[in-house]
Amino acid sequence: MSLRAAQKQMTHELFLAKALELFGTKGYAATTIDDLATAAGSTRTTFYLHFSSKSDVMSALLTKVDTILTAADDPTLTAVVASGSRALIRQWLDRKLSQWDEIKPYMTASYQAAYDPEVAAKTEQWFEGAVNDMTEGLNRADRLEPTRRRIRCVLAFGQLEHVSRRYFSLGWRTPREICLEELTDSWCHLLDARND
Repeated sequence: MSLRAAQKQMTHELFLAKALELFGTKGYAATTIDDLATAAGSTRTTFYLHFSSKSDVMSALLTKVDTILTAADDPTLTAVVASGSRALIRQWLDRKLSQWDEIKPYMTASYQAAYDPEVAAKTEQWFEGAVNDMTEGLNRADRLEPTRRRIRCVLAFGQLEHVSRRYFSLGWRTPREICLEELTDSWCHLLDARND
């Protein structure tokens, strides 16, 4: 990578870091492009060399959080669902719950930006990607009636998403271990997994 390319990448990352800070302190709606440029020690012109809009910044932050979440997935969500193993499902869910503190600023900003059509579309794309991965796991394992596979995955992933939203706004209202066990039991039921 050339020095110029490295500097461009550093500036891009600086804009993302400062945006995350500002969205957390000032809020997504109240943060302006000028705020983002000033916080990064830059100008509007430089900002627009990296991003087309504030929505584009939020989209890049969502891509970054997706990378954080999926980088630790070994085995993948598809493989976990295909296995039908309660132990693997619990392990995967436990890993997600452990990542919540790290991703909280990203997710809080995305919830604030949910009114923005571009951000809403990116968030929906993310949800659908997870549901598709899960459905593929059920397809590979040939578990459940084919017409029921997708809705079972929507329900399972929707539960995880709902519990995460509650956690991001309220913390653990029920002990973490109990939440993990209940989510695991529910996922095992919905995904027709076995106790092992």
